[in-house]
Amino acid sequence: MLRSTLAIMVLMVAKIHSTTNIGRMNNIAYISNIATTSITYNQTCSECICKAFFSTTQSLYVALNCYTSNRTCRLIANYSSTWTMQADVNSTFIFIQPPPLQSTSTTTSTTSSTSTSTTTKNTQYNITYSPQVLYTTSSGPWSLAVNDVNNDSRPDIIVANIDSNKIRIFFNAGNGTFPTKAVYTTGTSPWSVVVVDINADTKPDIIYSNTGGNSIGFLLSKGNGTFSAETTYATGSNPRGVQVIDVNSDKKPDIIVTNFYDNNVGIFLNKGNGTFATQKTYPTGNYPYGLAVFDLNADNQPDIVTTYYYNYSIGVLINQNNGTFPTQTVYRTGTNPRDVKVADINLDGRPDIIVANNGTNTVSVLLNIGNGSFDVQKTFATGTYPFSVEVFDMNGDDRLDIIIPNSGDDTVGILRNLGNATFAVQTIFATGGNPHVAKVADVDMDNKPDIIVTNYDDDTISVLLS
Repeated sequence: MLRSTLAIMVLMVAKIHSTTNIGRMNNIAYISNIATTSITYNQTCSECICKAFFSTTQSLYVALNCYTSNRTCRLIANYSSTWTMQADVNSTFIFIQPPPLQSTSTTTSTTSSTSTSTTTKNTQYNITYSPQVLYTTSSGPWSLAVNDVNNDSRPDIIVANIDSNKIRIFFNAGNGTFPTKAVYTTGTSPWSVVVVDINADTKPDIIYSNTGGNSIGFLLSKGNGTFSAETTYATGSNPRGVQVIDVNSDKKPDIIVTNFYDNNVGIFLNKGNGTFATQKTYPTGNYPYGLAVFDLNADNQPDIVTTYYYNYSIGVLINQNNGTFPTQTVYRTGTNPRDVKVADINLDGRPDIIVANNGTNTVSVLLNIGNGSFDVQKTFATGTYPFSVEVFDMNGDDRLDIIIPNSGDDTVGILRNLGNATFAVQTIFATGGNPHVAKVADVDMDNKPDIIVTNYDDDTISVLLS
């Protein structure tokens, strides 16, 4: 039983069992209570994406309690298949390493109240979606991000429009509809977009690559869904992929970008207060395109993966523990790899690499064999011209599935994870014309993953509710 002197919401899994608070992330600083535990992150607390690394305990189940009121993350771990957790009403409960049983019920208690546990099997559901709902954007919707930008605990949609030099924000009304919009001017041809707090004010900022302007741009949040005018920093030629994460362990998020025509990646180290040093570049293969940043070799330092569009390969650049990336290892992929994600596909505790191959209508899966090395690719068929790739558990079976916008078919395909790094034939759902980028988020607050897609030819985004 749990007792609290504050109003709380209690979520429980199986019977009550001892839990261990392994640490917390307050704004940007991480504080650990266990020597073998560390954390990396690449989002603000309103949509935390955290990864816990455990050097000695492989059976640990881990969850994240994210307090949206003060942007504080708390990690909680359990050493058994049973567990309990306490979460504030102004927080979001997120599994990082989910246990085999989850409760779908919640109990709200008030001052000096007591809550009891319930036991249910893990909630699973079919991969089915309502017909798409279309929203008009500015010209040339290319990529998008999903994050709560106005602090109302509802995920909003942020779209980079490459042909009109605009960032358009669609504010969530709370039921998965987006009637209110805002627009901001960017540099030339915004390509990739992410939403991260870069100036440590606990407010989510918007960062993007201006591929036609040879710069990165960002809009600093004012905290109420409005943003300051664009600030830019010069990149190399034709920047494309962009990610934000702390690469040099100073607890400040840095910006990483692929410079397509310069054959390098640029890193902008955060100086604090939303200012950045001039980019430092590291050589890559020819035409670096897609970008992922993740700890690949379990040394608690984020590494870089980039796709080489015309070389039909990816490059892995291992962090040398100081935010430098002097060398790379190259792995073969399909033709014209556009996008890349990193996730543990086969549940062995090691992050794998997933690549969308635009020229061969496949996705490649490269399994991590330890120490940041990878096996030869396994390929799985997609639709025509897969433009990007997303990874998410779409049916609640605790396996990560693959989501692909098929730009030549006007569909989004879901490849269901069958276990052992194998995937079912894709299930497809109609989108608008020439879908480019898909993101997964629960936009209607029903605890099921919805899909949001940019449709380049139609100047629309599609929202498909699960």
